[in-house]
Amino acid sequence: MKRRALPVTAALVASAALLLTACGGGDDGSKSNDKIVGAATDGTKGSASPSASVTGRPEITLPSDLTDTFDGWKTGDPAKDAVLDDVARRVDVTNYAIAQGDPSLQALSFYYSGGALADAKDWVESIAKDGYSITGTNRYYNAKIDVFDSSSAGVVYCEDQSKAFAKVRKTGKVLKTEVNDDAYVIYTTRLEKNKQGVWQTTKLTSERGSKSCTP
Repeated sequence: MKRRALPVTAALVASAALLLTACGGGDDGSKSNDKIVGAATDGTKGSASPSASVTGRPEITLPSDLTDTFDGWKTGDPAKDAVLDDVARRVDVTNYAIAQGDPSLQALSFYYSGGALADAKDWVESIAKDGYSITGTNRYYNAKIDVFDSSSAGVVYCEDQSKAFAKVRKTGKVLKTEVNDDAYVIYTTRLEKNKQGVWQTTKLTSERGSKSCTP
């Protein structure tokens, strides 16, 4: 039986241990092409979070102590870059919701749908209830993308959480932990383009300590 995956963000801590380990596969019941990802792409340059100037995209500004960077996130192919841009915006929105402790943030439903949306809200809520926020820098890299057709795509990418930490919401205390392989996470996602032209994440699975992501 498949389990829905919880999105993994910064290296969150509870009782000096990581809150989340590897997640199982998600299933939103889609009847369309169910592939996740195929071919890889070669990134060109690093970048910070993409601009939200695209018409209708929510304007999200991360707190001053939290940064998302996206290395090699441009392929030069407009179709693929459009997908990657919405993946990056979804990452920003998720981390912003965690920083704010707001599982009902409307922007989450802009970039997630189906089971992935429910899981994102649950994850944000669980972190808020435990009294944590996040701080530091999350680096996203090694994006591999396959655009299946005009309305479905798959993206696999890595996250380096070695410079991101949990923060106690009430006191602002930063909980720094020893960096090990668990700081490197691989994500496998499926996206579908909605009627408004937004590439929404419909499935998301993750695995910590992936050999393809560790230095």
